[in-house]
Amino acid sequence: MDRRLRNRILIFLMVAGMVAFVLVRLTGRQPVAKISAVTPIRENVVSSINSNGKVEPISPYVMRAQLDTFVEKIHGLEGQPVKKGQLLLELNVKDVAAQLADARAKLLRAQDDLRSAKAGGKADEVARVVGDLAKVQAERDRSQENHDALARLIAKQAATQDELATNDLALAKAQAELTRLTATKEEFDRGVRLDAGRAVLQVQQAESQVAALSEKVQNGRIAAPADGTLYSLPVKIGDYVKVGDLLLEMADLHEVRVRAFIDEPELGNLESGQAVSIIWDGLPNRIWMGKTDIIPKQVVARGTRSVGELLCSVSNEKLELLPNTNVSVRIKSRERINVLTVPRGAVETDAGHRFVFVVKKNQLGIGKSTLEKREIQVGIADATSYEVVSGLQDTEMVALPGDVDFRDGMAVKIVNTDAAYVRGHKNEP
Repeated sequence: MDRRLRNRILIFLMVAGMVAFVLVRLTGRQPVAKISAVTPIRENVVSSINSNGKVEPISPYVMRAQLDTFVEKIHGLEGQPVKKGQLLLELNVKDVAAQLADARAKLLRAQDDLRSAKAGGKADEVARVVGDLAKVQAERDRSQENHDALARLIAKQAATQDELATNDLALAKAQAELTRLTATKEEFDRGVRLDAGRAVLQVQQAESQVAALSEKVQNGRIAAPADGTLYSLPVKIGDYVKVGDLLLEMADLHEVRVRAFIDEPELGNLESGQAVSIIWDGLPNRIWMGKTDIIPKQVVARGTRSVGELLCSVSNEKLELLPNTNVSVRIKSRERINVLTVPRGAVETDAGHRFVFVVKKNQLGIGKSTLEKREIQVGIADATSYEVVSGLQDTEMVALPGDVDFRDGMAVKIVNTDAAYVRGHKNEP
């Protein structure tokens, strides 16, 4: 074989081997992960408790039916502001009014009977009993006088024994009738005293019945007990209502109470007087401010949750929050000023410890970087950030999670940095 040809073949084989070696190395190399990273920043962090709640009036007036009847007239509208004494609703009280008239008539009769009893009895009966007794007593006295006169005349032989006997018979009859009428008068007096006691009870019973029926008639006219808002009117004209049925509810709604349902793990962060923000889906662009009032003293089951019921007072000057509406509640529990923070997404948890992946750049400042898994101590948190207490400097960069799983010592390439990443909660209450 020609020497020149042989050399060319050797050179070709050497080049092919080098190319193969490079290709093998390249195909066996792992690609460098591309990540985003941020630099921690200093800011104010507000820790909040978010939950749901229900609006309640602070001092509601609840009107219920006091008799079984029908709704006759309605003078108010649900949601309407009302003044004290304003007539809101009328019930049908015609039957009760008739019963009241009868009860008043019975009361008048009982009062007349009581007056008669206190006066010693009815005038005509008293006059008859006293008159009969006086008449018989006069007859007895006259017969007694005749007896004495006849006895003197007999002594003078001016009268006979027969005349005396006839007079004594009349005297005996008069005395017997006087005894009988005296007993009758005593029995009459005892009856008058008993009638007086009964009359007192009858008057009291009649007065109680009149008062009860008068109250029912009065309860047929439902008026506002104070200035406020008529927020519930569940009845309509013609409805039949029974004793105890709800007729209407009203209250002063310029300040309302929100009953917030706080999950058990967050109860320890509650204190009286913390700022509260209320959001209602019915007016999503409005925020109502208030404060915590009564801290929960027990935990109760609410569906699948264990919650404490926190009471918050909320200003409602425009009367937009109505009772029983469901709202979102945010409670400002703690605040840190100008502290080092990292995004919540950059912090991972392992066995109760929190850590981040710190980006360690190449010493030359070019090419690939590596990740260092580092434990940090955190303080409070808001919706997007953790306060970093220790373990991280504000000049270091922290990897943000993406499409790849991080590991200690992993080679990475930073493709996006944002040293002043945006906190969405900064524009929230």
